[in-house]
Amino acid sequence: MTKPEPRIPNPDLTHSPPSRQRLVLAFAAVYVIWGSTYLGIKFAIETIPPFLMAGTRFIIAGSILYAWLRWRGAERPRPVQWRAASIVGALLFLGGNGALSWAELRVDSGLASLLVSTIPLWMVLITHVEHKLKHQGGRLGVRVISGLALGLIGIILLVGSSGGAGHWHVDRAGAAVLLGASLAWTLGSLYSPRAGLPRSTLLAASMEMLCGGVLLIVFGVVTRETADLHVSAITLRSALGLIYLITFGSLLGFTSYNWLLTHSTPARVSTYAYVNPVVAVFLGWAIAGEAITLRMLTAAGLVVLAVALIVSHRARATTSPAAGGAAPREAEEDTVAPVPLD
Repeated sequence: MTKPEPRIPNPDLTHSPPSRQRLVLAFAAVYVIWGSTYLGIKFAIETIPPFLMAGTRFIIAGSILYAWLRWRGAERPRPVQWRAASIVGALLFLGGNGALSWAELRVDSGLASLLVSTIPLWMVLITHVEHKLKHQGGRLGVRVISGLALGLIGIILLVGSSGGAGHWHVDRAGAAVLLGASLAWTLGSLYSPRAGLPRSTLLAASMEMLCGGVLLIVFGVVTRETADLHVSAITLRSALGLIYLITFGSLLGFTSYNWLLTHSTPARVSTYAYVNPVVAVFLGWAIAGEAITLRMLTAAGLVVLAVALIVSHRARATTSPAAGGAAPREAEEDTVAPVPLD
């Protein structure tokens, strides 16, 4: 497969050596803020329909980021790049985040974060199948197979019904939509580097948010969410949840992530993939009073361990030279874990 021209991680930011304090703050933003957005979504959709809420969030955040980048001298996107952004935005934000927002009407935010954290598992499986179809892939390593097996067991524990002893019940429709959202986000993440988007990842992200936000609003109108939207009934907690998602979840989270891509290593940045669900589960329990059972903790441990195995394997692949000095095939496809769905 022809490797697409790599996109510059973030040419809009300087490359001066960062201070330890800035690194700590940036990692804290990615760890804590992105882990807390699941709870932010839960609060926002209490009185705002989910697709209209998500569409409003990304249109506002995308507009602010796009305007700032253009003011800083970013290139004017071409029509073909807007078309690519629409496709990626449909997968990431309509199929991914929109579905997540809807599912949180039926599933606790902590549980949602655990099911969404399976994205690296989907990433490995789809990439492996793609390579096999093109006769380019080898066998999966023991670390990856172990991670996939643990992740599958964790998912079964999360969504399976208990025999009545633990009174464990998970809404099956919500869980299925969350797994579908993870798959859509994975497809969007894999397609994005090949889509012909601008070289600046921040500019591309702003375009994807704008296009995805418009699609979310259109979908909300088509599904008659407007009939359930009553501006006078929007509570302060929902409004603050939406504002938090726009300012911290989208703007600060995205810029911190992109800054880290240029000032840290892929292995370190990728650690958010197994920190975010831990943060989300804790906040859901501490603030929203969501239940935590022994079964959920066991499943959470298995899923987080599965993600850690797979992410660490991919990080090692990017830093370990292959025979003859060439980078391993896996490293060429994914050098950093995908941006979280929330």
